[in-house]
Amino acid sequence: MTDVSRAPRSSLFLAVLALSPVGFVHAQDIPDNIDGFDFDSINFGDDLFAQPQSNTPAWLEPFTFKLSQQLFAQVNEHSISRVDGSSDRKNAAIENSRFSLLARYQNPFAAGWLLQASAQAKVYWPGDYEYRANDDRIDTEFRLNELFVQRSTGENSVKLGAQTVVWGENIGNSVLDVINTSEFRDLTIIDIEDARLNQWLLVWDRYIGNHQISSFVNLYPEFNPPPVRGSPFFFESAFNLTDYRRDKALFEIGSQMRWSLAGSDISIMGAYLYENQLSYSAPASGVGDAQSTANDYLLLGASANRAIGKLLLNFDIAYSHDILVNVLVTPTNPADAPYLATETMNKLGATLGFEYAIDNDQSIMFGVAAEGKLAPDAQLASNAALLEDEVTGNALLRYSNNMRNGDLQLAVTLQSALDAGSVLGSVSLNYTLSNNLAVMGQVIATSAKKDSALAALDEDLRMGMTLSWTF
Repeated sequence: MTDVSRAPRSSLFLAVLALSPVGFVHAQDIPDNIDGFDFDSINFGDDLFAQPQSNTPAWLEPFTFKLSQQLFAQVNEHSISRVDGSSDRKNAAIENSRFSLLARYQNPFAAGWLLQASAQAKVYWPGDYEYRANDDRIDTEFRLNELFVQRSTGENSVKLGAQTVVWGENIGNSVLDVINTSEFRDLTIIDIEDARLNQWLLVWDRYIGNHQISSFVNLYPEFNPPPVRGSPFFFESAFNLTDYRRDKALFEIGSQMRWSLAGSDISIMGAYLYENQLSYSAPASGVGDAQSTANDYLLLGASANRAIGKLLLNFDIAYSHDILVNVLVTPTNPADAPYLATETMNKLGATLGFEYAIDNDQSIMFGVAAEGKLAPDAQLASNAALLEDEVTGNALLRYSNNMRNGDLQLAVTLQSALDAGSVLGSVSLNYTLSNNLAVMGQVIATSAKKDSALAALDEDLRMGMTLSWTF
């Protein structure tokens, strides 16, 4: 085993994961004559049903733009206690003050062809933690979220570019959603769907009767980025955490087969992947940049859903072979100090949940996910002990309600670790002021035990507002 100093792994980023029948009447279904009244005898005028003329240039038609200004603050002044007995004072302060431009592009430019892209530019104003991390100067950021071209024929669809692959049936906390990386930069992003990052993939879907085969290849796997300095999830590491040094070619590959049956879907899948979270060790010299390790492993899984009236049951299961775990090694020589190391183990995880449509406007979702190491004691030396719990997981509850004909949307989220070590609650209201303008208010409360990875968020109360203009 190697002497290492490891940064917190993906449990830090899994803190919080939150938040969504139309009938048509066709003209041919209406009789031409009702009770002797002849509709054909009426002259409505040639322009009554004419579509309004658009002044948008043709090249701008595929674009959608969204401008947003966000302001969030931690408003509860309090102290938090640490495991070592020390305490920190947390003052009320602004955390997020930023302006963003989101651009989406979707163009079916030829028969069977589609080009889709989205990108985001942000400006961080005074008060934002990104502003403070930039030596109290306005900071900017640009990110390409999505860019792919798709070719579809009768039985095949091929997509090449930056995109996501989602295998899990459970929304928000599936043990199978490990293909794409994620970034929980701050508590304004608390949902895995929002935190999931695209990767450059080649995806091939083939449809044969009632089943679908979907395969992907990733020739440039990415890894979870470290938390941004100053953000709620930031931790001070003993060494500088840098990007992975690619001294060899990396790739990921996987395939899923899905059957659609009456009232249900069943899938099986397998993949060769790299863990999204890098493992870090101390530099050989004891100073400078930490050494990063990319760990490859095998994933086998299955998923299923079952619709029963308004109820949809979901189940995901995943077996991971040779994942890295943290261990503490006690040397046989009493004069030597214990040290941290990593070992490879197998892991089994499952997610069980449901979605229930209360009515056309209200829905509720609940899911429980748990992952455990398989026979850890048999794989550890007598002088080594796990630094992680043998079983980890979370429970996620969501409620949504569309009111005032959809103009007012209420979303409530509650998430807890299985051991209740950390709990998050969120309530948001989104009000559509017009076809283009919307405003959202949100309250987020967190609680965590002092030995939890989220201990720094204990008793935090965040309130904020986002004003958005879409055109």
